[in-house]
This record gives sequence, C-alpha cells and structure tokens, in this order.
Amino acid sequence: MASSQQPARPRRPEPVLITEAAPSLAEQHAARKRRYVITMAVRGVSLVLAAVFYQTLWLAIIFAVLGTVLPWVAVVMANDRPPKKKLDVNRYSPPRPDRILENPTSPGRVIEH
Repeated sequence: MASSQQPARPRRPEPVLITEAAPSLAEQHAARKRRYVITMAVRGVSLVLAAVFYQTLWLAIIFAVLGTVLPWVAVVMANDRPPKKKLDVNRYSPPRPDRILENPTSPGRVIEH
C-alpha cells in the first residue's frame, strides 16, 4: 500500500518579493560590500599579474594601472546607492491626433429612419 505522506519540501529561507518596494538598507549595504570585495580581489589579482609579467613591459603596465585605479572605483561603487525607480505618475495627456474628432461643431451626416 502506498504511503499518503509526501516528502517534505525544503522551505525557502526568505519570502518571495511580490511588490515593487526597494530592497532594504541592509540588503543594499550587503550588495555594496560584496561589490567592494570583488573589485578589491580583482585589484589584487591584477597586481600579482603585473609582477608576473614584469618582463613584458606593456602588459605589466596595464595590470599596474588597473591595480592603481581599481581602489578608487571600488570606493565609488561601494558608496553609491542604487538609482531610484522612476515613478509612473498618472498625468493628463492630450488625445492623439488620430483620436480627435473632425470638426465636432458641425452636425455632420444624420441618418433618420
């Protein structure tokens, strides 16, 4: 006889977002920290590659410049908040030209029975 019990489904740790609300400040801060760490890791790799390719001067210079510029980029990205969403405000817009009646003051054609 088959068992009527079904295996337990794993529950999601967080609820599904069904609104257009902005992420919480804690989530935004965590995302900025993650971007900063990734950017600084790329900087570290580029400095190591600059040391590895010291005999190929043009390649070492590219990696060194990248390693020099990335801290500034990382700080700017870490301090930047996500852009605010553009609100779709319900405003009056005049009717399109193809929707305007032609000369509404004249009676036009009248059909009588």
